[in-house]
Amino acid sequence: MTVDTKYKSGKSECDENFPVASRIVAARHRAPILAFYRFARAADDAADHPTLDPQSKLSILDALEDTLLGRSDAATDAIALREQLQLRNLSSQHALDLLKAFRQDVTKLRYETWEELLDYCRYSAMPVGRFVLDVHGESKSTWPASDALCAALQIINHLQDCAKDYRNIDRVYIPRMDLAAHGIGVEALAEPQASPALLACIHALAERTETLMPDAALLPPGVSDLRLAAETSVIVELARKLIAILKTRDPLSERVHLSKLQAAMVASRATAATVASRALARFAFSKSTGMMPHER
Repeated sequence: MTVDTKYKSGKSECDENFPVASRIVAARHRAPILAFYRFARAADDAADHPTLDPQSKLSILDALEDTLLGRSDAATDAIALREQLQLRNLSSQHALDLLKAFRQDVTKLRYETWEELLDYCRYSAMPVGRFVLDVHGESKSTWPASDALCAALQIINHLQDCAKDYRNIDRVYIPRMDLAAHGIGVEALAEPQASPALLACIHALAERTETLMPDAALLPPGVSDLRLAAETSVIVELARKLIAILKTRDPLSERVHLSKLQAAMVASRATAATVASRALARFAFSKSTGMMPHER
């Protein structure tokens, strides 16, 4: 069994808030990253489908896992990733962690605390960054910064889609303790416009998400690959912009996304700044040692 076309959202890597294997990334790394994304998209579409029953959703996720691990060829969306993992001698663990999060999406509709939400991000978001780092051969020492960035991206998405998730699939990622602290329940998400209490709750969560960004900002300078440094710097800056929007706007009634032009401008500036800083560091190193870094 696989995710039939009629169950798919039609969403692709081009529709995401953040770049997925953009042209900034070296061409040789794009195929495994895109295969991972498309595997995740198939699983996400199944878990989030508004009319599929829970058992059907879990059956699709099981088929994706079986195909990924070579026990079946039933789920075509997992075959490309399986082939890329074999080609690159990469572990399937990050993909399996994602499936754990998607199974949780099917069975768990509410979160009590911020800590519980971060634990969900451990499986729903952090494996994505870790996989990209593994594809590039980066050190595991980069994982903590990547984890912070991926958790921030996930929570940004939750806040952007909080009303849609509640209305369409009765799923709420905003912790109930945070809603209760503002004197409201999940039903506040059904309104066409956020109440002052809900707006205060969402803005406070955006501010809390912002506390992840200092650690996240350590990722671009921490990776060795220049192209990956540029790509992650773009993602860090996009996250900062979106958090700033979520700290002031109402996701129930206002636009809380960047336009393609705005995103492109952020990407251009972040990429240029990363390339310039790496060039400057390289020049400073050569001046201080009398040799280029590769000559050591």
